[in-house]
Amino acid sequence: MPNLEFKHALIVGAGAGLSASLARTLAHEGLAVSLAARSTDDLAPLAQETGARAFACDASKPSEVERLFGALDAAPGAPDIVIYNASFRTRGPFVDLDPADVERVRRTLAAVVEMRRRG
Repeated sequence: MPNLEFKHALIVGAGAGLSASLARTLAHEGLAVSLAARSTDDLAPLAQETGARAFACDASKPSEVERLFGALDAAPGAPDIVIYNASFRTRGPFVDLDPADVERVRRTLAAVVEMRRRG
């Protein structure tokens, strides 16, 4: 990733898969990395490996997203790059799906639309 002028990346919905790979790559390229996930318990090894800061944030809740960006503004500062990788999936026959899980999927997708709308 030559000639990057970015200094700070935020990965929302951080986890062990794609997000972890991106965090490693960005940190290797010299960016400060912040990780946000519903729970930060599993992020400790990745945060230590990449020097990232971990923040608890349920991206389906606007108040938590506002709190996240407030914390980022305080330190380490607003991100130059935001990677939105938050998801929640529910599987099974349609008639057997838990309505609460379906609502969580809907809220997570709605948060993606809202973040994109805000630019």
